[in-house]
Amino acid sequence: MTHTVAGQTDPPDSLIERRAALLATLRQAGVHDERVLQAIRDVPREQFVAPPLRAQAFENIALPIEQGQSISQPLMVAMMTQALELTGAEHVLEIGTGSGYQAAILAKCARSVVTVERWPRLAERAARLLVTLGYTNVQAHIGDGTLGWPPAAPYDAILVTAAAPVIPEPLLQQLGLNGRLVAPVGSPEQQDLLLLLKRGQGIEQRTLGTCVFVPLIGAAAWRERFD
Repeated sequence: MTHTVAGQTDPPDSLIERRAALLATLRQAGVHDERVLQAIRDVPREQFVAPPLRAQAFENIALPIEQGQSISQPLMVAMMTQALELTGAEHVLEIGTGSGYQAAILAKCARSVVTVERWPRLAERAARLLVTLGYTNVQAHIGDGTLGWPPAAPYDAILVTAAAPVIPEPLLQQLGLNGRLVAPVGSPEQQDLLLLLKRGQGIEQRTLGTCVFVPLIGAAAWRERFD
C-alpha cells in the first residue's frame, strides 16, 4: 500500500523512517515518557493536516489548519503531554481541539478525554476524524473553552492549546485535587508555558519554558481584538 501526498506516492518505509527520526529528535530534546513517545509513534499525524502538507507531517514543526489555527509542533505536544504525567487512568480536559491531533495523543495516554473547540467547523471535522481513527474515549464539544466543560468536571488534568493572559478561573475550578494543568500564559505574541499543580493548600506553579500559541478567545481570556 502507498500513501498519496500532493499527487505523489509515499512508500510506507518512508513514513516509518520519518517517525523514527522524529522520535529521536524528541528524545534528544528531553521527552522521556515512554507512553508519550509511543503515542507520538502510533498516532498518524499525517491524517490531521491537509493533503498538501502531509509530506511535512513528521517534521518537528507547527503546520497551519483551517480558521487561522495551527497544529502544534510534535515537540510541544509531547512536552505538554509529558508534563501532565498521565498513567492511563486520568480524565482529561483539552481546551482547543483544533485538528484533533493533541486529543488523539491524550486519548492514547489517558482513560478519557473531553475536548472543547469554539470553531464549529474545526470541532466537527476533528470529531469525525477521531471516530474514524478509532479514538472512542474522546468526547468533542463546541463551546467557549475558557469556561471549560462543567458537566464532565472535575478533571485529573487539563491541557490548554491556546494562549491566555492568565489562567482562566473556570479551568482552575474544574481541576480536581492533585490535578495538573498545562497552559501557555502571556501576551498574544509570546507566552510562558506554565504547569499548575492543585494541592490541598493551594496552587503550585512552575514555568516550563517560553512558547508561542494562537490566542485563546473567550469570556475568561482574550476578546477578539485583544483590547
